[in-house]
Amino acid sequence: MKELIELIVKNLVDKPEEVVLTEVVGQSITVFELRVGQGDLGKVIGKHGHTARAIRTIINAVGAKHKRGVILEILE
Repeated sequence: MKELIELIVKNLVDKPEEVVLTEVVGQSITVFELRVGQGDLGKVIGKHGHTARAIRTIINAVGAKHKRGVILEILE
C-alpha cells in the first residue's frame, strides 16, 4: 500500500524527491505519515480537500480488502 500512496502523491506534486512516507504497522491498523515539500501540500489536499479524500478512499478500500484499518496523515 505504501508504494501505491507514493505513486499517487509523487505524480501530484512539483517536488516528488521531497515526498517522505513513513509507515507504522500495528496489530489491526496501519498509520501512514506523508510529508511533502514546501508548497506541495495544496496539490495533495486538493480543492476543498477532494484529492486527499480520494486518496484516503482508495487506501481505505485496499485496507478493507486486507482487513486492516488505515490512517493517512498529510503534513508539510
